[in-house]
Amino acid sequence: MAYEAVIGLEVHVQLRTASKMFCRCANRFGAPPNTLVCPVCLGYPGTLPVVNRRAVDLVAKLALALGCTVHERSVFARKNYFYPDLPKGYQISQYDRPLAEDGALPLAAHDKSVRIERLHLEEDAGKLLHELPGGAPLPGQSLVDFNRCGVPLVEIVSRPDLATAAEAADYLQTLHQLLLYTGTSDGNMEEGSLRCDANVSVRPVGESRLGTKTEVKNLNSFRNVARAIEHEIERQVAVLEAGGRVVQETRGYDAASGTTRLLRSKEEAHDYRYFPEPDLPPLGVDAARQAALRAELPELPWQVRERLVGQYGLSPYDARVLAAAREVADYFEAAAAAHPANPKGVANWVMTEVLRELKERRAGVAAALPPAHLAALVRLVDRGALSNTAAKEVFAAVFATGEDPAAAVERLGLGQVSDTAQIERWIDEVVEEHEGPAAQFRAGKTQTLGFLVGQVMKRSGGRAEPKLVQQLLRQALEREPRPAG
Repeated sequence: MAYEAVIGLEVHVQLRTASKMFCRCANRFGAPPNTLVCPVCLGYPGTLPVVNRRAVDLVAKLALALGCTVHERSVFARKNYFYPDLPKGYQISQYDRPLAEDGALPLAAHDKSVRIERLHLEEDAGKLLHELPGGAPLPGQSLVDFNRCGVPLVEIVSRPDLATAAEAADYLQTLHQLLLYTGTSDGNMEEGSLRCDANVSVRPVGESRLGTKTEVKNLNSFRNVARAIEHEIERQVAVLEAGGRVVQETRGYDAASGTTRLLRSKEEAHDYRYFPEPDLPPLGVDAARQAALRAELPELPWQVRERLVGQYGLSPYDARVLAAAREVADYFEAAAAAHPANPKGVANWVMTEVLRELKERRAGVAAALPPAHLAALVRLVDRGALSNTAAKEVFAAVFATGEDPAAAVERLGLGQVSDTAQIERWIDEVVEEHEGPAAQFRAGKTQTLGFLVGQVMKRSGGRAEPKLVQQLLRQALEREPRPAG
């Protein structure tokens, strides 16, 4: 029997605020353990939470970007459970009246839009450490760092619209782009700013009823999201094909083995004994505030991709690469504006040389050569004044020194040679040194022409104009060879 997967994602995102959700403690990663805490986030008796307005605005803006309905009134609730990193014994979250519902996220690499069920605000829990700082073992014990308690979170819940691990990874990467475009979060998965739980089920192809789902918790990289889902689909199919029954449960992912493992039986909503938070009134986000937030929205990733295709004639793939980060798209457009005759050529240089150099240097776009310099370099290549090979050498020089490309060409002596007499001298020397391939070409084996062209280019130091080399070389070979002596 053939099976198909049904996947939904729950993504927890730490918000880019200066302070925590309900107190004035700093929202900062990497501080010494238990130094960013106060009686409010530690849940001391008699303390009262106060809502962080900035956190509410960030989530409302993100929800508007996703096309959600932002409710003018929503309600905070207490989610009750016991865990050592939750000092209050409950988490302030939202339950039956969330901040926003019913949106959609257009994927970047798949022709699909994934429905968003809801976005709601909540506070983070602390962090359990099962080894000493520095990595030393801590057998039989755990440490708890409460710095993360009360950090503002938005939970983004998708509908079960995803069918493959690749679509799930695409969803998460596209959502990550949106977070950066809107300034909602830094999206740093290594620091826990973006955490993903995947709900996975399988069913026979053609079946409309959903299968029993399992939840795979705390996936912390795009790659691990895809690998964990792939394994969980394979595991559930194997269980069903063996005549077994998939059990609703929560599972963890072991990146070392590439497998999921049982953590606990799956909780239901009633297990958390949700009830309205008595210390907080209903949250209000009125129409005027929503209109002001909507006016602050930037051009969104899918809008940028569509415009790059329409305005510059780029392929959907090129647009996807360039729009992956707003600053890269801005850099490309600045360079294309300086050389509007060839936006595709500019895009190729940005996607290859510029991004490669930045990756090697572990630097941001601000460290790249000025867009005008890249445009000038592409213009030299387009005019035939510089070969592609030489242009890469000039690019490296300009990246390092910041000088004008034309000046670098002059300093390095890399200008393209189009002097017919000089090229013919190089051709004569190459033909004389490689009589065998030359004779083979005259005998009809025309594939040797590429080898001879390469030898001429090598002799010229990559400066000869390739098209002219090929034309003159072909003419020279088609002439009768000179008699020996």
